[in-house]
Amino acid sequence: MIGDIDDKLAKIGPIQLDALKEVASIGAGNAATSLSEILDKKIRMKVPQVNVLPIHQVPEIMGGAEDLIVAVLVRTKGDIGGGVLFTLDTQSANQLLELLIGEKIDIEKKMGEIEESALKEIANILTGSNLNSFSQILDISIMPDVPALAYDMAGAILQVAFMELGHIGDYALVIETEVLGDVAEEISGQFFLIPDSESLEFMLDGLGVSING
Repeated sequence: MIGDIDDKLAKIGPIQLDALKEVASIGAGNAATSLSEILDKKIRMKVPQVNVLPIHQVPEIMGGAEDLIVAVLVRTKGDIGGGVLFTLDTQSANQLLELLIGEKIDIEKKMGEIEESALKEIANILTGSNLNSFSQILDISIMPDVPALAYDMAGAILQVAFMELGHIGDYALVIETEVLGDVAEEISGQFFLIPDSESLEFMLDGLGVSING
C-alpha cells in the first residue's frame, strides 16, 4: 500500500535515523575489513548516511539518473524483507575488476561471466557484513538471496530495484555507505539497504526507537 509505507516513513525522526546509523556504521566497518582482506588493499567506508528521500532523488546519489552504473541487487530473506543494492560507476567497476582479475577491464565493451561473477561476489561480501551487524544487534535472522546484476542508467536501475522489492510509494528510507579505495585506485561505490514497510517497523522496534510511540 502506497499510503502505508509513506505514512511510516513520515514518522521517522532524528532518533530513529541515529539508531539505524549506529548499526549501519558497525556493518560498514565489518565490510571494509572483509573487502580489504580480499583485495589486499586499504578500503574505507564512509560513515553511513541515513535519510528518508523522495524516490526520484535517489539516483542523484549515484551521479544522476542518466549515468551508467553497475548495480547488484540482493534480496533479503528471514526476519527482514527488502533488499540491498550495491552500485559502482563505470570507472570504479573497471578499477575494482582489475584488482580482482588482474587485467585491464572495460565493461562498456565486455561484461562476461567472469566479470559478473566477481562483482556479485563483492556484493555478497558487503551485503553479508552489513546484514550481520543488524542480525547480531537485533538477535534476528537475515539471509541474502541470489544476487542479480545489471549495467544500465541509474534511474532505470532504481526504478526496477524498488519495483522488485515491492516498494511502492513516493519516499524511501535509504541507508547509504560509500566505499572508497586508495586514491590511486579511484574506486568509489554506494551500498544501500532498502527494507520493506513491515521490516522497517520491526527493525526500529528492536532498536527501541519505535515509530508507534
